[in-house]
Amino acid sequence: MTIWARSPEIAVEINGSHSNSNYLPDIPLDPAIRAASDLAILRESDAILWATPAQYLRDIAAHAVAHLPDGVPVVLCCKGFEQGSGKLMTEVAAEALPRSPIAVLSGPTFAAEVARGLPTAVTLAIADSALGREFVQALGTPAFRPYLSNDLVGAEVGGAVKNVLAIACGIAIGRRLGDNARAALLTRGLAEIMRLGLALGAEPATLMGLSGLGDLTLTCNGRQSRNLSLGIALSEGQKLADYLAGRRTVAEGLSSAGAVVARARSLGIEMPIAEAIDAIVNRGADIAETTSALLNRPFKEETSI
Repeated sequence: MTIWARSPEIAVEINGSHSNSNYLPDIPLDPAIRAASDLAILRESDAILWATPAQYLRDIAAHAVAHLPDGVPVVLCCKGFEQGSGKLMTEVAAEALPRSPIAVLSGPTFAAEVARGLPTAVTLAIADSALGREFVQALGTPAFRPYLSNDLVGAEVGGAVKNVLAIACGIAIGRRLGDNARAALLTRGLAEIMRLGLALGAEPATLMGLSGLGDLTLTCNGRQSRNLSLGIALSEGQKLADYLAGRRTVAEGLSSAGAVVARARSLGIEMPIAEAIDAIVNRGADIAETTSALLNRPFKEETSI
């Protein structure tokens, strides 16, 4: 297996000491893994697991496509809606990598736990079921269990929107609004995922599965969550620019919030929690006032979504 690293220094470290101290500190990597910083290594690939940040997919693909042999499948591990276009990652990949079959790997995963071999289950969504079974056999282990699906949109929507909702849960924690409030955010946030997902053609079972409810539960509760941590920091008064200045990793909810809201509005879908987070992180809305506005929304009947 070969890892493409944007930083030559990271590639040197992986090859020399079988470690990645920036992103997986204290976790030894398998000596069989090698790394390179030249996209030409794609020419040797039988399949690609694409794990770049969501907002870099199109740009990196523009450079990678010249090296990618026709028909080599790409498994998208990035989660988000593209800024500007509001497109899902599969929609971006279909435009940027038109000669590659596309799959989605998504679910409740913290990278450090996967790297340590702790039990994990994910959704692997792909239209070609035979190819999907090959991926399951190639990737699956007793500790890493892929569940096969043909619902790519459903596998994507949950993983993208939950990052935005995790910021809201972080704010609830930081403002000490209580466990009741966080449970309400999770439940009503799931309703927002369902509304958007169904409008985009997702299957309800997928949204209630590992890549939907499962990923939402992990990201809104686990303290390893970058998006949860961002919400906590903002709620405690830290400036967004200061928070980002000290981070190597990306909080995808920050990048996706505006795109999620724009895509939902284009479909006539109401997503008040996502809209509130978009206002806070992208337009400097006051957290206390935004929280109060959410709590003072009109009372409604509870429905399935």
